[in-house]
Amino acid sequence: MSGTRGTARARGKLSTGKFFTGKLSTLVRGWPILLLTVLLLALALPAGMLIAPALTGPAQSSAQPVQTPAWQLVPNRLSVPQGIDPLSSAAPVPVPADVAARLDPVLKTDGGGTFTAVVQDAATGKVLYDRNGAANRIPASNMKLLTAVAALRGIGPGERFSTRVITGPAAAAGTRSVVLVGGGDVLLGAGESAEAKVLGHAGLATLAKQTVDSLRKDGFKGQVRVLVDDSLFSGPALNPAWSPDDVAAGETAPLFPLALNSARFDPADTAAPRPQDSAMAAGSAFAAGLKTAGAAAGVTVAPAVVRLDGKPTAGGKVLAEVQSATVSQQVDLMLQTSDNYLAETLGRMTAVAAGQPGTSDAAKAAVLNELAGLGIPTGGMVTADVSGLALGNQVSARQFAEVVRAITNGKDTRLRAALAGFPVAGLTGTLGDRYIDESTAEGAGLVRAKTGTLNTVIALSGYVVDADGRLLVFSFIGNGLTPGAEGNKPALDTAATALAGCGCS
Repeated sequence: MSGTRGTARARGKLSTGKFFTGKLSTLVRGWPILLLTVLLLALALPAGMLIAPALTGPAQSSAQPVQTPAWQLVPNRLSVPQGIDPLSSAAPVPVPADVAARLDPVLKTDGGGTFTAVVQDAATGKVLYDRNGAANRIPASNMKLLTAVAALRGIGPGERFSTRVITGPAAAAGTRSVVLVGGGDVLLGAGESAEAKVLGHAGLATLAKQTVDSLRKDGFKGQVRVLVDDSLFSGPALNPAWSPDDVAAGETAPLFPLALNSARFDPADTAAPRPQDSAMAAGSAFAAGLKTAGAAAGVTVAPAVVRLDGKPTAGGKVLAEVQSATVSQQVDLMLQTSDNYLAETLGRMTAVAAGQPGTSDAAKAAVLNELAGLGIPTGGMVTADVSGLALGNQVSARQFAEVVRAITNGKDTRLRAALAGFPVAGLTGTLGDRYIDESTAEGAGLVRAKTGTLNTVIALSGYVVDADGRLLVFSFIGNGLTPGAEGNKPALDTAATALAGCGCS
C-alpha cells in the first residue's frame, strides 16, 4: 500500500513538473514579444502625455508659470566698470606717518648699501615720505628721465629728424657722387620705411629708391659713388666717463648722427656688441640698397663707401629724404627699453636744437638748462653723461621726484608725451618681467616707473595712483649695494606696490 501510494505521488509530481516545464517553455518562447510590448508601453506613455495637450487643449492647472532666470533678463542698468577710478581733486592726500608705516618695513637693502627715497603728492607737491631724499646718488638709467624732459622741451615732441641724400662733389666723367647726410636718426632700418614703427620708421631702401628716381629724372646713367656726412656730431664719439668694458659689452658705442637699429647689428639682440662706426655701417647699407634699386635704371654703385672729409654739404641739391619717428615716440622707446645709445643721441640733438655743437659736453649742458627752465633745482646735480651709464652722475631722489611731477602735473604740457614711455609693472619694457611674484603682484599694471641698474646701483622713479585715487610720484635709489644681491629689486618693487595699495588718509 505504501508502495502504491508512493508510486502515485511520484507520478503526480512528474505530471506537475511537465506542466510547469511546458508553461516555462511557452514563456521563454514568448519572451521577445513580452519585452517588445513593455518597451512600446514605456515609449507610448510619455509620448501620449506630450501629444495629448495638442489634441485636447491645455490642461487646466493652478501651477504658477516658470520664472525666467535673472541672468536671461535685459539689464536695467549698466554694470560698474572694474578698473581705476578717474582722478579726483577731492581724493584724500595720504598721511605721511601712514606712508612711512608702509614703506619703512619693506624698503631695506639686501646686504650692504642704503636706499634713499622721496614720495610726493603729484598735485600739491607735498612731501609724504623722505629718506635722505636730498642726498646725491648715482642714479643709473634714471638719468634718461632728465634727457626725456630736455628733448621734449628743447626739440619738441612732434619734431622729426631727416636723413637726406644730396648731390656730392664733382666726380670723373660718367660718374656722380651722392652724399648720405646724417640728421640725428639712429633708428634707421635697412629696408623700406615702416611708418607704423619707431625703429625702422625711416628705411634706407626707400631712400635708395628715391635717389635712383631723382637720378633717372636727371637722365643720369652710370656709376655712383657714395659718401657719408656725419658732421652733425663733433667732439669725441665716446664719452671718456664710460667704462671700456661697458662699450665692449654693447651697452653703448661711439656716437654718430645716423645709425641702423640704434647702432645694433641685429635689433633683436640687445646684449651683443654694437658696430663701432655706425655711420659707415649705415652708408654701406644705403649703398647696397642703391645698387639693388639702380640695377634696372642703368645706375651702378662704386664698391667703396667713403666718409666726407669734414666739409659741410649744405650747398648740395636734395635727391631724397626720409624722416624719423617723432621725438615723442623716440623718447617713449628710450624709456621703455632704456637704450643708452638713443639717450645720448637725443641729448646731442637737444644741444643742436639750441644752436650748440652736437657734442657730449653740450648735451649735458643742454639737459641742465632745460631742467632749470622748468624750475627744477639743479644745485648739486652732476651730469657725467645723459644716459646714466657713467658712474660720475649725481642726482638726488628729490630731484627725480620733481622731474616725474613735472611730467605728470607740470605746466609744460609737452612733457605729458613721456607718460606712455614709463614701463608698466609686469607688462611692458624693463618692468615686463617684474611684479610677478606674490609680494609685488598687486602692483602689476598700476606702477609705472623708469628703472636703473648698475653693478652696485639700483633705482626706480615713477608714479602710481593709490587706493584712494590720489596720484603719487616717487623715487627710490640704492647705492653701495652688494653686487648680485637678489633682494634689492624686490625691495623697490614691494615699496612701489605698497604705495599702489595705500589707503593712507
